[in-house]
Amino acid sequence: MPLNVLTIPCLDDNYAFLLRDEDTGKVAVVDVPEAAPIIAALDEQGWGLDQILITHHHDDHIQGVAELVEKYGAKTTGGKADAHRLPALDVEVEEGDTVSVGASNADVLDVSGHTVGHIAFHFADAGYGFTADSLMALGCGRVFEGTFEQMWESLSKIAKWPESTIICSGHEYTAANAKFAMTIEPDNPQLKARVAEISEKRAKGIPTVPSKLSLELATNPFLRAGVASVKEGLGMADASDADVFAEIRRRKDAF
Repeated sequence: MPLNVLTIPCLDDNYAFLLRDEDTGKVAVVDVPEAAPIIAALDEQGWGLDQILITHHHDDHIQGVAELVEKYGAKTTGGKADAHRLPALDVEVEEGDTVSVGASNADVLDVSGHTVGHIAFHFADAGYGFTADSLMALGCGRVFEGTFEQMWESLSKIAKWPESTIICSGHEYTAANAKFAMTIEPDNPQLKARVAEISEKRAKGIPTVPSKLSLELATNPFLRAGVASVKEGLGMADASDADVFAEIRRRKDAF
């Protein structure tokens, strides 16, 4: 089923995503860091707005929600576990639930770690995953509320999606993430190529988000904690994948 996805830069380094189901004309937005750029994009496309899908409670993902609800009468969907700290929800969801944008359906996943109650939306048929601050381009969100084990479990769920999945994440942190990734796998040829591409894109003001899951699996250190060469490089050949992930995340926090 065709899903038209637009990447909308917001604030200094956030992204929102507009989704239009081409079969029905229904439109949704994933996260609302601020309303103005989203309204401008909707006006440019000649679209209305039917739904707001919220991934987690941080202000830089929700602070424009009220303005869009008032302007368009859009219905809000967010995590049941997060409902007490999200804008008023019309629909509360949890892992195992399905969200529909017209004829396009998404599975809801619990991807706690960055926050507890963070959710992701996987439009499997359309080939898109909206991961916000769980899996990010060449990175993952800092573990603020959950545990390293939780975050590794969440990333492992996403890693099982088809490799062709387009990952729509929440921030333009990719250049900084690339510098860190090179400290973990300096000899990874795909990573080297990606770093060069990132530099070229950012020099031209082109977003590095979204990205393909196949590229993340090949280059993102936070998805590669189970790779033998990564473990060996860290001196953790016999450690569990979750422990290696925790070490990589600690290193990034101090980077």
